[in-house]
Amino acid sequence: MSRDPVVRVTRRFRAAPERVFNAFLDPDIAGRFMFRTEGGELVRCEVDGRVGGRFTIVERRGEQDAEHLGEFVRIDPPRKLVFMFGTAGWDGEFSQVDIDISPAPDGCELTLTHRMSPQWADWVGRVEEGWGHILGNLEKALG
Repeated sequence: MSRDPVVRVTRRFRAAPERVFNAFLDPDIAGRFMFRTEGGELVRCEVDGRVGGRFTIVERRGEQDAEHLGEFVRIDPPRKLVFMFGTAGWDGEFSQVDIDISPAPDGCELTLTHRMSPQWADWVGRVEEGWGHILGNLEKALG
């Protein structure tokens, strides 16, 4: 029996837990950091920040649009956010992403845990790198 691969990324922010938490639910801020790449152009960012609410973030990368989809399954401000995540074109498969935020001196600490299907085991390093990039973008978006 194979185990589901798990990616875990932790980062400290010089911002209040509430501010970091709310960034994921605010389409103006989320559109500046979620799934953004250098040279990509934001096409659409829709966020319905409630349990059962969905998000769609589309970025144009060259000639292709990368569409990222999700649904919020738990929202406990400002400490816990859980969503199911997928990308268009991957047969509707979704994986779970947990965001845990705890107060820290001069701000907060965020731990993101992404639980993936065993078929994605070869992608763990790339997924970890991607979430690290996203959290770096979040730091910039928060100023």
